[in-house]
Amino acid sequence: MKASLTPLYRFWQPRYWLTWVGIGLLRLVMALPQSARMSCGRVMGRCVRLISNRRPIVARNLELCFPELPAREREKMGRKHAESVGMSAIELGMNFWCSDAELERLFELRGTEHLLAGLEEGHGVLLLCGHFIYTELGCRLLKKLAPSMAAMYRPSGKLLSDNLMHRCRRNSYDILVSKDNVRGMLRLLKENRPVIYAPDQAYTGKSMALIPFFGEPAATNTATRQIAQISKAPVVPFFTYRLENGTGYCVELQPALKDFPGESAEADALTINRVLEEQIRRVPEQYYWVHRRFKGRGPDYPDPYA
Repeated sequence: MKASLTPLYRFWQPRYWLTWVGIGLLRLVMALPQSARMSCGRVMGRCVRLISNRRPIVARNLELCFPELPAREREKMGRKHAESVGMSAIELGMNFWCSDAELERLFELRGTEHLLAGLEEGHGVLLLCGHFIYTELGCRLLKKLAPSMAAMYRPSGKLLSDNLMHRCRRNSYDILVSKDNVRGMLRLLKENRPVIYAPDQAYTGKSMALIPFFGEPAATNTATRQIAQISKAPVVPFFTYRLENGTGYCVELQPALKDFPGESAEADALTINRVLEEQIRRVPEQYYWVHRRFKGRGPDYPDPYA
């Protein structure tokens, strides 16, 4: 589970040069004050939005999840989301190059007693989160409370990007486990480790069920229930979000889900979706709307992104 990484000097070929230029620029931005860094991120996000092929996906997701909002408000939310994605690139650099002391000045921690109480039970803790921007920074702060932090991840298939992301994530986690390695995850919980788990993307495996997400049927992974049953680990919702002024962050741990696992896999998946919905409504622009959340629903549902 601890991967040996290819040395970075191996990525010298011309096809990687543009990536290296971007990394160099990101490193220069790190010399700026935090407010200026975030301003750079907003500008970057606005520029990328103009050429992004993901823009229609974001618009469609917002239309499905917030049908009650006027189109003008959803368009504004989409612009703020693009800025937020740009800021997340800056935050990736912060995780790479900022010291623990600098990050601690930017963060406030809430609800850490829920993590510590879960670890005292001795079965590990399943830290339930979604694909928000930028979770790894919050995990880096939690690592001081739980030095054996682990996370599930999905490789992108791009060698240099995966290499760099793996190096960056080592600042936040001690162990990374492939999203398909459920046995490895259960083993980590048995060792009483906290494991970051985000089951909120469209899922087409054998544990898939159509569960409402913002009132819209979504292909949802119901395996969280089985993982909690086997491991006896409490499921503690965990979120990292930016504060309104854009210069600080909050890491929030909520009480462990009550009566979980419950009466059925579908009911438990709905509980999780509602927890995620509540947090998304607080900071909608900070959720990754670029994913096709409502794909893979079967022949009875047309592709909303077609």
